[in-house]
Amino acid sequence: MPIRAVLWDIDDTLFDYTGADAAGLAAQLAAVRLAERYGTPAQALALWREITDRHWARFAAGEGTFQGQRQERVREFLEQPAMTADEADAWFDQYVEHYKAAWTLFPDVVPALDALAAGYRHGVLSNSSTANQDPKLRRLGLRDRFEVLVCAVELGVSKPEAEAFLAACAELGLPPGEVAYVGDQPEIDARGARDAGLLAIWLDRTGGRGPGPDGVHRIEDLDRLPELLAGDTRFGARSGIR
Repeated sequence: MPIRAVLWDIDDTLFDYTGADAAGLAAQLAAVRLAERYGTPAQALALWREITDRHWARFAAGEGTFQGQRQERVREFLEQPAMTADEADAWFDQYVEHYKAAWTLFPDVVPALDALAAGYRHGVLSNSSTANQDPKLRRLGLRDRFEVLVCAVELGVSKPEAEAFLAACAELGLPPGEVAYVGDQPEIDARGARDAGLLAIWLDRTGGRGPGPDGVHRIEDLDRLPELLAGDTRFGARSGIR
């Protein structure tokens, strides 16, 4: 079966989440006069990301609420466990404004979408929420590129679970064998898509994260995506792409 559609991850695939997160956190810490507290900006970001990953994993596993995990991230990062929900929300909202000011697409995104527009349908599967990702895509000028936007918070199941990928395929009205998935995480995105029966494409932008799971295609930029999709890309076939 030929590939008829491409499903996309958003953060650190289409959108430079890490860069925006770093800039947003640095600006927030400067605004609240805590820039020196965490050492270097890189050390502050590493702590923020470690806390974020841990609380997001708990939320994805069904523990707590979307807003609750945001509040807990702030309390832990600031070492203020008694901070009220309103105080934590206010701090996070201020950080979000700085973060939004730094939003940008990777430079290969629009050219790749343009190159694929005539031959493939497009959708998004994200482990975030529609309330979070829809405005982001609109602000970045991409929302009209995608037929469907499927998010874990509303879906009730997250990547790498097969049900998340299959639900997104169902929204497109296509079997998983006719859908490719492009994401930056080798396990959550690539292995999860592979196990659900999609064509799994791992976008390893840094190029230094190892070979990745078996049975997935690894690319270092989106310039190579049209070549991959146009070739013999069935499971186990050689594509000429690492």
